Amino acid sequence: MSVRIRVLLSLVTCLFVSFFVSVATAHDQPNFIVIMADDMGYGDLSCYGATELSTPNIDKLASQGMRFTSGYCSASTCTPTRYSLLTGNYAFRKKGTGIAPPNAPAIIKPGTETIASLLKKAGYQTAVVGKWHLGLGGETGPDWNRQLKPGPLEIGFDTCFLLPTTNDRVPQVYVQDHRVPNLDPNDPLWVGNKKPSEDHPTGITHRDTLKMDWSHGHNSTIHNGISRIGFYTGGHAARFRDEDLADKWVEKSIEFIEANKEKPFFLFFSSHDLHVPRMPHERFQGKTKLGYRGDSIVQLDWCVGELMNTLDRLDLAEETMVVFCSDNGPVMDDGYKDFALQKLGSHKAAGPYTGGKYSIYEGGTRTPFITRWTGHIPVGVSDKMVCTIDLAASFASLVEVDLPSDACVDSFDVSQALLGKPDAQGRDHLIQQDNGNRGNYGFRVGDWKLQRHDGKTARNVVVERQLTNTKVPKFQLFYLAEDPAEQQNVIDQHPEVAEQLKEKLATLIEQGRSRPE
Repeated sequence: MSVRIRVLLSLVTCLFVSFFVSVATAHDQPNFIVIMADDMGYGDLSCYGATELSTPNIDKLASQGMRFTSGYCSASTCTPTRYSLLTGNYAFRKKGTGIAPPNAPAIIKPGTETIASLLKKAGYQTAVVGKWHLGLGGETGPDWNRQLKPGPLEIGFDTCFLLPTTNDRVPQVYVQDHRVPNLDPNDPLWVGNKKPSEDHPTGITHRDTLKMDWSHGHNSTIHNGISRIGFYTGGHAARFRDEDLADKWVEKSIEFIEANKEKPFFLFFSSHDLHVPRMPHERFQGKTKLGYRGDSIVQLDWCVGELMNTLDRLDLAEETMVVFCSDNGPVMDDGYKDFALQKLGSHKAAGPYTGGKYSIYEGGTRTPFITRWTGHIPVGVSDKMVCTIDLAASFASLVEVDLPSDACVDSFDVSQALLGKPDAQGRDHLIQQDNGNRGNYGFRVGDWKLQRHDGKTARNVVVERQLTNTKVPKFQLFYLAEDPAEQQNVIDQHPEVAEQLKEKLATLIEQGRSRPE
């Protein structure tokens, strides 16, 4: 055999090997898109039983993949759930993980292992687009007119395009990578906790100018006819309209997907819908009979459709695992008079569950949870218990990245359950918290659910129509298989079960981790 022929055969062999390796990589290591809704309840989608509105794009996602009936977030408010999703650690283990104020410093410090940093080790391009609400900058907080670091880029993301806090808190500007885009140096941005001047317009002094009135707590600086939590001045060229947020998230997400269509990528699409102030784009206003809250659900459904259409257009559906979830359960009046409560009608935002945002009842953390990977995840419904906190360990497993023993200490590998494998196991237990470190926990083990309150007899219980201060004992026990709405406290009938769960919960909290070393 001549040297020339041997060289040609060698080249052909290399090409075949390269082809099959790339096919295997595409099969075994998909792209990942995590779509996180904000304040969406278990019953807010038509594929989860809603009848007062329709969500065809999310329904289609569910019809092409696995819809979970025991899918959870780890906390019933936004900052702790987002912290837990990214780090794989329960937020109650770290101080300062409650709802972040406008000038909060970076909560996740550089060097912390995150879902993004783990995927980067496997060669992924990583991005977060949308709501951040995990703080920016060093210990003194962000300097809005200079580089905003540390932030997402210091914990594993290659790029970001953010709403820096949450939109009922100032400032109403975007953050792209380390800076506020379009910021005029001659009009510096100032953010603070105190009124900057006596004549500064607020929701109290200029209430008659508001296009959306406040009901409680959202009455400081006015922007776009809506008053917010906190104060800010300047940065006028950088400010956005509330109505344009969803379009911007879709635009930037599609840019990222198109730029990385030939590479493995991870996109965290962190929507602000349906969080207050609910101000959907004009083309969605009035699309439902549920007011702006319902219209925001329809807007989010459109966003999902645009992302899925992009995957189809780029032939990436069979190479991309999509996870749809929410950061906590529903709330109606959360500080603005947007008629969500008055127009609720027969809609059951939490589905069959009690509670919602801020609550350790099931409605606070049991939310829609859908996975789709065309050609790899079968179509069906799963009752396996999975949680957003598990995505870090599960994605690491799927891409065969070693998980350090001291990282993601509460994240479990439930990848086979996410893939819809019939013999797969989900979680066998889950700790649910409300906000920050207040000491209120729900603890589900199998069909048993223990509630541990902080010792006070009055606790906020969010039900669909109002926020009530309901007297409850320090401990309650429910059997979810027969009482999913947590109406019958059976702790007196099953004291031995209660004691076992109390002891196990206390141990898991005190030992600082729940994932075995």
